Amino acid sequence: MKENIRLGVILLIITAIAGLLLGAAHSVTLEPIAKQEQMTKATAMKEILPKADEFKVKETAVEGIIKEVNEGLASGKTSGYAIKVAPKGYGGAVELMVGISTEGKVEGIKILSHSETPGLGANAPQPKFSGQFKGKPIAKELTVVKKAPSADNEIEAITGATITSKAVTNGVNEAVQFYNSKLKGDAK
Repeated sequence: MKENIRLGVILLIITAIAGLLLGAAHSVTLEPIAKQEQMTKATAMKEILPKADEFKVKETAVEGIIKEVNEGLASGKTSGYAIKVAPKGYGGAVELMVGISTEGKVEGIKILSHSETPGLGANAPQPKFSGQFKGKPIAKELTVVKKAPSADNEIEAITGATITSKAVTNGVNEAVQFYNSKLKGDAK
């Protein structure tokens, strides 16, 4: 009986120390992780809206998979929007930024994070796939095809990763729909 109590106390001490160490590690890494996420976001926005020289979070009600809206400004005038979306892919949420110019085109996309299958859906950030979105008009909904695109609203799927391809394309379509219904015409 005494032995069981002694082992229980030892186990309690070990888990308490481990919990304190984990808590300390979390508090130490919290700020650097937040800074890195901000830098990644800023770099992505500049990449997908290269004409903008400044970005500010647009205070608007977000819905569904839309997570954040950033207004891109060039010389104080709105040049486009960087819309953060998180559609569900094969392995979970695929978080991406979609750049839409006030000229009515998708300026580009940048995948920020994902947990897709290595060698398949994890290839979504590669330019062969993500580069297809650049310059697409926002007048038509984008669709995923398994062959070479024959229309300007078609995106060729990643071989073996149709679910990821559709998730990213749906995310872009949601961002475009949000832009058309809530942001279009807001340019100063």
